[in-house]
Amino acid sequence: MESIAIELTGITKVFPGVVANDHVDLTVRGNEVHALLGENGAGKSTLMSILFGSYDPDGGTIRIRGREVRIKDPNAATALGIGMVHQHFKLVRNYTVTENIVLGVETTNRLGMLDLASAERRVAELSERYGLKVNPRDRIEDISVGMQQRVEILKTLYRNADILILDEPSAVLTPQEIDELMDIIRRLKGEGKTIVLITHKLREIKAVADRCSVLRRGKLVGTVDVASATEESLAEMMVGRAIKFEIDKGPANPGEAYLEIDSLSVRDSRGHLAVRGLSLGVRSGEIVGIAGVDGNGQTELINAVTGLSRAESGTIRVRGQDITQMTVKERVRAGVGHIPEDRHRHGLILDFSVAENVVLKDYDRAPYSSRFGVLNHEAMSARASELIGQYDIRAGEGPAMKAKNMSGGNQQKVIIAREIALSPDVLVVAQPTRGLDVGAIEYIRKRIVEERDKGRAILLVSFELDEIMNLCDRIAIISKGEIAGVFGAGEIGEHEIGYMMAGSKRAKEGVVAR
Repeated sequence: MESIAIELTGITKVFPGVVANDHVDLTVRGNEVHALLGENGAGKSTLMSILFGSYDPDGGTIRIRGREVRIKDPNAATALGIGMVHQHFKLVRNYTVTENIVLGVETTNRLGMLDLASAERRVAELSERYGLKVNPRDRIEDISVGMQQRVEILKTLYRNADILILDEPSAVLTPQEIDELMDIIRRLKGEGKTIVLITHKLREIKAVADRCSVLRRGKLVGTVDVASATEESLAEMMVGRAIKFEIDKGPANPGEAYLEIDSLSVRDSRGHLAVRGLSLGVRSGEIVGIAGVDGNGQTELINAVTGLSRAESGTIRVRGQDITQMTVKERVRAGVGHIPEDRHRHGLILDFSVAENVVLKDYDRAPYSSRFGVLNHEAMSARASELIGQYDIRAGEGPAMKAKNMSGGNQQKVIIAREIALSPDVLVVAQPTRGLDVGAIEYIRKRIVEERDKGRAILLVSFELDEIMNLCDRIAIISKGEIAGVFGAGEIGEHEIGYMMAGSKRAKEGVVAR
């Protein structure tokens, strides 16, 4: 008889206005990778937060390795050998890797002093054993997002967890980092760990999971063996209908240049030149995608266009108007929309309601504000209700729901709804489908194409190469802050793009960058 690591029976959790988990039964075998799949707001993270002790269930029982337990807080979960890597990391940026890992479980020497040396040795041993390749002395602020995630995994291993919950672990990773993460998961399983993988990405489930349980609107739809399932069947279980994986779009009909970037140079937060003399144009009625490995100037380019960073040199024009020195608000008025890559820092005010967030860029205009500056909350709520319906935003409390209480995917939908509703001439889109389920991805990509067909100029930055290749009319490859080449859709393949992203000058024979 196979050992059972986790057995959840009748788990129920109700928040104001929404039943997050509705009598959910889930069984996870020992030493398996068990995927938890579902739409945004389906209750996956809530269910695992109950298992980790972050929430108390309103009903149901939990058994760990056959023993019924009550997990009253994360410390109790840790004592049971359960660790959780959250989607949004819980790290102190100016602490070292080791200091973050031992935080809360510090060891001291016989003199009562913090013994970081022995902790560093153990962190190094764990890193080597599981192929994590983390330097114990690096500061968090100096390492990549992918490395920060490895630190979170090490935190659980340092506490001797043998059940690991990974919540959307690839949502902020590059394709290369995702491949490395899949290898790490395989190694963890090989060492006898049990892993619950919360993800929207069907490819990852097919790559590493043994079984997959699907939640829909708080209820368990079913559990299947991954080997016998297809991506299409899993997607249909998740959303309740067949999903089209191919993007349905006609040929572009580009017009005049709406966005012109000329010899732009931008420094990063450390003062290093991240964008170097970059020139690029985006015409009305087309989508131009930026393909590149993270850290090659994409963030600085987006920030310079949208006004979050100052340009060192060069010019940015929107429909012929120089916006290089404009404020963010002036750029919005000039016709620049922005779906940011970091929704928490630049997309939302988390303590604000949906109604307040959807008018962040035009709250000072009628009908949301009077000429005396008094907000019209009724008009704000009406706008929010309209967008909630149009974009299938799961907000249990409606327009009054605070953004911080929504799932990551629904937060993203609020941003996308707000920006598209402003009807900008130029829409700068960064990682638009990060953290979204396949149904939402299908819808968002369709909306982006619809905006193109309305004559918007769309600049798209995405680490999903298939998204770039399927959605874009032209592809600009960025390497070390410079454009390595610009190609029409279908003129260059994924393999060749990968070469150029890595800095190689070779391009497909007969193709001229333009």
